[in-house]
Amino acid sequence: MQPLNVLFLCTGNSARSIMAEALLNRTGGGRFRAFSAGSHPKGQVHPLAIETLRQMNLPVDGLRSKSWNEFGGPDAPQMDFVFTVCGNAAREACPTWSGQPLTAHWGVDDPAAVEGTRDEQVRAFLRALTELDARIKLFSDLPFESLNRMSLQARIREIGEAR
Repeated sequence: MQPLNVLFLCTGNSARSIMAEALLNRTGGGRFRAFSAGSHPKGQVHPLAIETLRQMNLPVDGLRSKSWNEFGGPDAPQMDFVFTVCGNAAREACPTWSGQPLTAHWGVDDPAAVEGTRDEQVRAFLRALTELDARIKLFSDLPFESLNRMSLQARIREIGEAR
């Protein structure tokens, strides 16, 4: 079976979507290929996102902040799922994805927006990673083979509502 392609979207593609990409690529057991992108990419991955991923022994090689336009062209991989992980990207007009992927909003508070001490910022990144990890585990444990498209759509939306 071919791996399922999953795209995580956020506005800046510097923290949440990047962490989700790294998580699913590690925990998906080869059943998924995760990507991330942003509507207005910052151009670099937030240093605390990289630090948090490294602390959790997650791979960081190849992670980069990129535009969602990379995934809207004819040569882009066809997505099976597209998840928005921040409020802004959920409200923006997304490109048209070929293949009609299933979509859901999995909003996570922006750790990069936390102001305060370094410890408070580090905790915010860890909290975001933990929340994403819980949702990704629920997602990767779904019985994809036995769910029809409508049931699968309902389940991925329910995952986004889990806290």
